[in-house]
Amino acid sequence: MLSEIRKYVLSSLQFGAFPYDFKSEEDTYKRSKVVIIGVPFDGTATYQAGTKMGPNAILNASVNVEPYDDELEDIYKIGIFTLGTLNIEEIHTEPKKVIDALYHVSSKIVKDDKFLVTLGGEHSISQGVIKAYKEKYKKLSILQLDAHLDLMKQFGGTRYSHASVTRRVVEDLKCKVTSFGVRVVSKEEQEYVKKKKDSVSVFYAKDIYNNNDWHDQAIETLEDYVYITLDVDGFDVSIMPATGTPVPGGLEWYRTIDFLRKVYKDRTVVGFDVVELKPNPGNDAPNFLAANLVYKNIGFYKKYTRLS
Repeated sequence: MLSEIRKYVLSSLQFGAFPYDFKSEEDTYKRSKVVIIGVPFDGTATYQAGTKMGPNAILNASVNVEPYDDELEDIYKIGIFTLGTLNIEEIHTEPKKVIDALYHVSSKIVKDDKFLVTLGGEHSISQGVIKAYKEKYKKLSILQLDAHLDLMKQFGGTRYSHASVTRRVVEDLKCKVTSFGVRVVSKEEQEYVKKKKDSVSVFYAKDIYNNNDWHDQAIETLEDYVYITLDVDGFDVSIMPATGTPVPGGLEWYRTIDFLRKVYKDRTVVGFDVVELKPNPGNDAPNFLAANLVYKNIGFYKKYTRLS
């Protein structure tokens, strides 16, 4: 299957610097449970562009991630194969075509029983991966870290905007969505949440930023199978200023990680993405945070899902 997929991607730096003894690229793909793909797309950005640089920034920072985690030990031993970045050179101005291309590649990887990690790029790309997983897991729900609801019917002249991704997931893919860390809501989105209360659950940052009381309630809204989409603007700007829409009042590292750990323990997480990183020249700390976020989630998968 790797030969089929390879023609759709461009080569990139591998995630991390880990001591593998794989014999070839084909051997690496076969023996790795985790596959990483980057999607350098920010075609619907409406405030600050630059998230197309996110995948490479995460990969560059990942080389300095410590392979050993004091909680999860040698995470990399699960096998982590970086496929590369999706080749969108000829379609980078057409969001629907980018989403469809990612779906095409993702579906092949999901069929190979891999745990797919997608690096954005803007948030619109998530629907391509989610569509691939939805075909495999009929009862799939989405857990979304985000400062925004992303429930606009359309934005910037397209239904496939980063501001509409959750709306597409609910209406087109028929997935339940649970969002946490939210602190920006339009009137249209507020009314939509009220109308779709059986499909959309929201945990606002102002209610959860300093406590863990909401964890069980949020997990109860999730199906057995869960895809996690992590928009880095869900974090507070004090630790994540490198995003297109840096909204104050977000979540901090440890509380977010504590919640994600519980999700992996209580549900079957099938894949995740990290999106909306807009690298800021001269400040690599946010890139390193994103790389550690990726590695930590892979570790949770290894400990609580794959090996359970």
